[in-house]
Amino acid sequence: MSSATTVEELLAAHPWPAEFAALPRLEWLWHFEVPLSLEQLWPVIADSSRMNRALGVSEMKFVDRGNVRVGTSRPGGVAHEWTEVPWNWVAGRWLESVRVYEKGFSRVVFGVFTLTALSERSTRVSIYFGAVPRGLVGRLALGFGFPALEKDFQRVFREVAEQLNALKAAYALPPPAPLSPEAEAKLVTVRAALIAQQLDPALIDRLLEWIRKGDEEDLFRIQLRAQARAWGVDEHALLRVALHATRAGLLDISWDVICPHCRGVSKASSGLDGVTAEAACDACEIQFGTGNPESIEITFHVHPSIRQITHRTFCSAEPATKNHIRVQCDVPAGATRVVEPVLATGSYRLRLHGREAYALLDVSEGRPAEASWSASGVRPLESGPSPRLALVNDTATAQRFVLETARWSDHALRPGQLFSLQEYRDLFTEDYLASDVQLAIGEQTILFTDIVGSTAMYETQGDPAAFMRVKKHFEEVFPIVARHRGAIVKTIGDAVMAAFNDPLDAVKACADIHARFSPANPESPTRLRISLNSGPCIAVKLNTGVDYFGQTVNLAAKLQALAEAGEVALSQSVYSVAGVKDWLEGRRLEDVSYESKALRAPVAVKRWSCFREGAA
Repeated sequence: MSSATTVEELLAAHPWPAEFAALPRLEWLWHFEVPLSLEQLWPVIADSSRMNRALGVSEMKFVDRGNVRVGTSRPGGVAHEWTEVPWNWVAGRWLESVRVYEKGFSRVVFGVFTLTALSERSTRVSIYFGAVPRGLVGRLALGFGFPALEKDFQRVFREVAEQLNALKAAYALPPPAPLSPEAEAKLVTVRAALIAQQLDPALIDRLLEWIRKGDEEDLFRIQLRAQARAWGVDEHALLRVALHATRAGLLDISWDVICPHCRGVSKASSGLDGVTAEAACDACEIQFGTGNPESIEITFHVHPSIRQITHRTFCSAEPATKNHIRVQCDVPAGATRVVEPVLATGSYRLRLHGREAYALLDVSEGRPAEASWSASGVRPLESGPSPRLALVNDTATAQRFVLETARWSDHALRPGQLFSLQEYRDLFTEDYLASDVQLAIGEQTILFTDIVGSTAMYETQGDPAAFMRVKKHFEEVFPIVARHRGAIVKTIGDAVMAAFNDPLDAVKACADIHARFSPANPESPTRLRISLNSGPCIAVKLNTGVDYFGQTVNLAAKLQALAEAGEVALSQSVYSVAGVKDWLEGRRLEDVSYESKALRAPVAVKRWSCFREGAA
């Protein structure tokens, strides 16, 4: 819809729910021209909780009773209670909300927000509210309250435009209350402890200041990777500060089980042991396993002894809390609704609410910008960018159509990124997985070291001397792995198994390990061979620790057969990662392959001879 100049035109595109359409109602329609692009303005409109807070709307509380969300508030001291009907929206275009009241001035409130791009830097926002009053008192109260909102929206849009155009955070919200003297004293103590750990003082101070003065909505569920990007700082450095701050009592850690549909938190645990193999999301009406790489997110919270962060809500804000969903739309039985989502080229997932049947929409240039999606058969679709998409409910019951991005956000901190970090393993030694849980932890680079000639060493030196030599070799390898942002998974006899999130870190660790045990170092007669392989892994419980399992690990161990003293056997999956080939340029590499009857085909391997080129 290019514009909506009248109530009739707007409701033709966004009709009232049929069960309430005939009831007498009050209506308001406002238009605002905001000097922001549509791309800038949509996140503001979608985050209606923060918007309502800025407008001065009363705080709302929501509880989920099965798959029904119930909201309560007390505007003007009067109790309101309603059922929050799932919203409809097309990201970047429009949103609709319906509330059916049990208590309060209204029986039903229907809201519609539409956005129309007027230019690259200007957008028209049309806001419609229709309310069915509850008696004369309700009619009078609504007739007084809603018109006042128009001025509040005008003020907030002006503030948002001024702040976004100045590249500042949107909304002029009041600052939090100062911390108590006890909390400030604890911050001083924690700061000294963190600096003693040789952590970045500037990052420490920035985190402490954010905890003091940050908005409670941002601090309620801290996503470290997203915050590092917002601040333009190194993710690894900020994560190290956060882990030590958790141990010091400044933060709490949370292991959040994520619903694969709404991508909200279905369960949160303060420890890894609280993660279960199965979970459920009542709102989405599904059960799911936690074995997928995206099933778990690790977040942080401010410790209550420092600052009480209350999760206050001013709206359910579905489009903001489900940012991956580009279209969510209820369509009555036998009806068709046409939407025009803003979709760039790429893959999107199609599903119906409550069902675990999926299909992909492939959006590519050169294809017709239209498609038809039938509820009776979810099948793959193709279209051009920003298509005209017909949602056809050819079933006997109402259906909720959902179109979402197929890829998950890379802002989340996943278990694999912690498990392959030595500081986490050192600081949280008590963490363990339940015996029935297997966590997919995504791509990892697995490193194995092995002492060359260890059998002869035990024979000629005897067990005590050989043990001391092995122990000393561990003491030298462990800090090298940690320095290159890896973690020791376990030792196996005289061998070390380590894991890295970044293959290039693993390759650089190999160079440093061989430099430490090279013929040029007279302090160490020990010589090592090393193997590397990258690929997907799962994390499992082994004894009391977190171990890695799978074909990637198995192959990494087998590749040791291709290496001798001072050599690294690295699979093509490591060598082909961006940055690794360039870093190894000029070093002595030989093409070999690993063959086994258990494998379908030979594995291409690069054998890197470190000693013959000098210390790398």
